Amino acid sequence: MAAITDEQVEAVRALVAQIPPGSVTTYGDLADAAGLSSPRIVGWIMRTDSSDLPWHRVISASGRPAPHLATRQLELLRAEGVLAIDGRVRMAEVRHTF
Repeated sequence: MAAITDEQVEAVRALVAQIPPGSVTTYGDLADAAGLSSPRIVGWIMRTDSSDLPWHRVISASGRPAPHLATRQLELLRAEGVLAIDGRVRMAEVRHTF
């Protein structure tokens, strides 16, 4: 992966901070909005620098959280009114786009 700049990190952080409660967005949506070449860059940024952000509102395009985060992420989303059916969020109902 190419070096990630501070500007890219801050762009992703600013976008994540804008996701309203009760909504989710995808790694791909964030990559597009931040002008990044890959959703994987967003994933790396979220993994390393998002503990103070509403990280739980970022989910894969399939609507399924990462297995190691699933329980906590779905719990946080449920508290905001975002329900999952069989572990999958219905993206068409709650997706936030930029």
